[in-house]
Amino acid sequence: MSRVPEGPSRRLLLAGALAAVSAAVTGCSSDSEASTSGGAKRLRIGYFAFPSGDLIVKNKKLLEKALPDHTITWIKFDSGASVNQAFIGKSLDIAALGSSPFARGISGSSPIPYKVAWILDVAGENEALVVREDTGISDVAGLKGRTIATPFASTSHYSLLAALETAGLTTSDVKLVDLQPQAILAAWQRGDIDAAYVWLPTLDELRKTGTQLTSSKEIGGAGRPTLDLAVVSDDLIAKDPQAIGAWRKAEAEALRLLESDPDGSVKAVAAELGISAADARAQLRQGVFLTPEQVASADWLGTDTGPGKLLGYVTDTGRFLAGQKQIAAAPSADAVRKAFYLEGLSDAVK
Repeated sequence: MSRVPEGPSRRLLLAGALAAVSAAVTGCSSDSEASTSGGAKRLRIGYFAFPSGDLIVKNKKLLEKALPDHTITWIKFDSGASVNQAFIGKSLDIAALGSSPFARGISGSSPIPYKVAWILDVAGENEALVVREDTGISDVAGLKGRTIATPFASTSHYSLLAALETAGLTTSDVKLVDLQPQAILAAWQRGDIDAAYVWLPTLDELRKTGTQLTSSKEIGGAGRPTLDLAVVSDDLIAKDPQAIGAWRKAEAEALRLLESDPDGSVKAVAAELGISAADARAQLRQGVFLTPEQVASADWLGTDTGPGKLLGYVTDTGRFLAGQKQIAAAPSADAVRKAFYLEGLSDAVK
């Protein structure tokens, strides 16, 4: 795994797959009704099967230990689009969400009622564009006329659009297919697609018979960073801010464990993903993890007194998405600023 001293990097967006979304929201809603009855405190947390501190918090039950009076429910999602839909349906309190779907979620006249409150990781080599070896293609420009899969409304989608633009291609020069990671792997194995932009662990499977053309680390370094963020609902901010403080402290502890106890962190991630320790270690090395102090700094999320450079990253992402006709209009800098929850942030890293 790697650490960044200071500076940018990237991760997920909002658009399709209503059947899967409906199933997720319906499942969460029934849990919401049950946990609300009798006034019991609860937290419904959305997460991804992707190497991060989130999996360590979940595996080691750090949040359950910190909030013994709360019922903690962890709900797995496959895309930022479904996370956004779940927040719209008031089925989540906290969730992992990529910077691209976050920018999409706070755009428009009815922004989703949530705010960014933490940074999970910065996208690096754990998210990339891979082309089938048998195509003979060696650069992004060579994808003209080819079929490329990516989960729409994700950071991968955003980074793919950026990669195409840099290579002088438009979306009309290629055939884009909206597929979730598991469906991407199946389509790849059948030979239905020529390339894909996706994240771990599917990415590692594609690399076995593919050639990597670019990565989120490279695209981020060129000025289009994406990140895995964590957002909290406006309702939770209003009703249970102390739970947010405890959750932040748990996430900060997980980031420290990635550094101080790499073997224990690998074991936790391997258990959550159902993979070997060797694979978990390799996947973690491809990510870029900030220290808690970096998260709560002007270089990244910000401080109690104001937002950090993430404000500019999200604002730029919104402008890019609008330019690509992915959203009707980019959210203003003021709208992005209002979507930051920074109160009590410094307490989480003490």
